[in-house]
Amino acid sequence: MTKLRNYINGQWVNSSSDATLNVVNPASQEVIALVPQGSVQDVQQAAEAAAKAFPEWRNVPAHRRVQYLFKLKTLLEDNIDEISRTIVLESGKTFGEAKAEMQRAIENVENACGIPTMMQGSFSEDIARGVDEFMIRQPVGVCACIAPFNFPGMIPFWFLPYAIACGNTYIIKPSEKVPLTMTKVVELMEKLDLPNGVVNLVNGTKEVVDGLLQHPVIRAISFVGSSNVARYVYSQGALYGKRVQAQGGAKNPVLVLPDADIEMTTQIITDSVYGCAGQRCLAASTIITVGDHKDITESLVEAAKARTTGFGLDDKSLMGPVITPESKNRIEQLIQQSVQDGGRLLVDGSHATVAGYENGNFILPTIIEDVPLTSHVAQTEIFGPVMSLMHMNDVDEAIRFINSGNYGNAACIFTSSGASARKFRHDADAGNIGINIGVAAPMAQFPFSGWKDSFFGDLHGQGMHSVEFFTQTKVVIERWLKEWTRKF
Repeated sequence: MTKLRNYINGQWVNSSSDATLNVVNPASQEVIALVPQGSVQDVQQAAEAAAKAFPEWRNVPAHRRVQYLFKLKTLLEDNIDEISRTIVLESGKTFGEAKAEMQRAIENVENACGIPTMMQGSFSEDIARGVDEFMIRQPVGVCACIAPFNFPGMIPFWFLPYAIACGNTYIIKPSEKVPLTMTKVVELMEKLDLPNGVVNLVNGTKEVVDGLLQHPVIRAISFVGSSNVARYVYSQGALYGKRVQAQGGAKNPVLVLPDADIEMTTQIITDSVYGCAGQRCLAASTIITVGDHKDITESLVEAAKARTTGFGLDDKSLMGPVITPESKNRIEQLIQQSVQDGGRLLVDGSHATVAGYENGNFILPTIIEDVPLTSHVAQTEIFGPVMSLMHMNDVDEAIRFINSGNYGNAACIFTSSGASARKFRHDADAGNIGINIGVAAPMAQFPFSGWKDSFFGDLHGQGMHSVEFFTQTKVVIERWLKEWTRKF
């Protein structure tokens, strides 16, 4: 059985902790590796290595730093199938979903290659006679990310390429549920011949997280996960004087108007709700219809029943398992509670088994209709393949309900009306808006936005927000004595 190691200062090293956790294939419960639980000592070693590497790395010109990213892009593209299979084995996704995830990671590497331009400052000549003023961007220092289980290949790349291209050094803490993907990625990164200590990998659980949050050398923390943990990371990071960007959970609504194209809407919504088994922060979870809803309801039910669930490397599988037995049990309890609260199960995917994978954490696509708006299930992030189907009288009622929720990650509308779409994009309280789009996932050049309890911080991942997060501004006001004149 493979026991994973940390990558610190250009070397693969054993954790100082002997305690391990099983890395499990969610489709079969097969143990595929052992991951260290980690310790504060591991964080200390990584922080020291990153701090030692920082002074030299920050002085490498930006146009030379991004040459490593150009090489990394090629390495990821050449090995995308192998990495994607690893994602399938440890996270349960289908191969197509895993490959799409890695393509998004590569897009962020591509975007970060533009750092020499994105880091440019500003200049004003003669703010007073003979006096010039300008602003430059400089790296922050040692930075770290705490990554979730649901996108083990993509989410670290919301941060890593921008951080190192801006001249920072970096520590990656992958989820202990899915550590194999980043191990494989860092093994590839060894081929880049980056200076030792620029990129480090530390495995572990809460002790490692707290070590990263509290270590005085680490200046910035990026996090993606549940809102409760995001709030904790944000508050603790701020307490210890760090910059923090903490992406939380979501309860993403989709509004379907009577003029929406039923066939297109059904396909896109079904992919959004059930893609990645519903385990993504932009998954649609609450579908709200306005007006006559019979046709769209029937279409959604038919599509849910037709979706094939199975092991992610099987060609026919369109949806894989959820991550753990505990997640499966929690989701099934929420489905049952929705019925107790007054909802109607139009499609029940509970207690499912898949032939050949009887021990897997499978839940089939599920649809619950008319759960009371104030019920626990209507307000809770289920994070599974469960659609809550609601019906409302008009757009205003739907927007009021959407805006009453605690989350604000994404909101989408399906309509043929430009006026309705414009009203929705203006009034809906969410950081990412989709119009006839089911998963409003920003491209790499745009920030991955989020509002309310879906995000804690000021600057999001990706795009110019990343450049601003991973740099600090320095304003210089200068006068040269030979230019001095007393003429006014």
